[in-house]
Amino acid sequence: MELGLEGRKALLTGASKGMGKACAMAVAREGADVTIVARGRDRLDATAEEIRAATGAKVCTIAADVTTAEGRAAVLAACPAPDILLNNAGGAAPGDFRNWTRDDWIAAIDLMMLPPIEMMKATVDGMMERGFGRIVNIASRSVKIAQPELGLSNGARSGLVGFVAGLSRQTVASNVTINNLLPGIFDSDAQREHIAGMLDDMGKSFEEVWEARAQSNPARRYGRTEEIGAYFAFLCSVHAGFITGQNLLIDGGSYPGTY
Repeated sequence: MELGLEGRKALLTGASKGMGKACAMAVAREGADVTIVARGRDRLDATAEEIRAATGAKVCTIAADVTTAEGRAAVLAACPAPDILLNNAGGAAPGDFRNWTRDDWIAAIDLMMLPPIEMMKATVDGMMERGFGRIVNIASRSVKIAQPELGLSNGARSGLVGFVAGLSRQTVASNVTINNLLPGIFDSDAQREHIAGMLDDMGKSFEEVWEARAQSNPARRYGRTEEIGAYFAFLCSVHAGFITGQNLLIDGGSYPGTY
């Protein structure tokens, strides 16, 4: 299927590894010029070289922290008029809500909710004026299946998807869509860090927990980052202009509901 992304400008945050990297690779294969953003310069540059070698795409790198105003300004100076925006950020560490302070909650919002909103604020009007835009936020299935140990993420990411529910209905008439991907368990560094943070309370080895989580999923495996990249590329395509304001699970069937 021709996705119609040739020559489009894609701006992707949290894109030096894992799901963000897979999304960058997927749209680069479709002919988009990509600007990838992350805080670590070395890994970012290595990812850029990998994407160039695999796709021949034009790749720009910005080492910046988009949770700060200065970081966002640097990113937008490098790619001021993107056609495609991916907002992707890591989650907060697991824990017990009884131990979280107000500062912990503000830090979670400053990581997972407010930066994506600020990036949308900076780019969506230009997309609407140009008559094309695709914004995708990688959130988590925890907005539909709350995980007790991930209360900070449950709250902050739910705030983001609630905001998107309103904004996305205001932009779609201008061919600008905004959607959220809700990944379940994926074979990624973030998943490994999540499990490592739970081990002290479980009395089990990493390998035991890792395998048990895979077997508890209806697919009996972890998702591959390439799968979320392909989903992202389709949502960014010319064929997806009638999909907006949606929270789209990609979780191997782990969500137990009918609706």
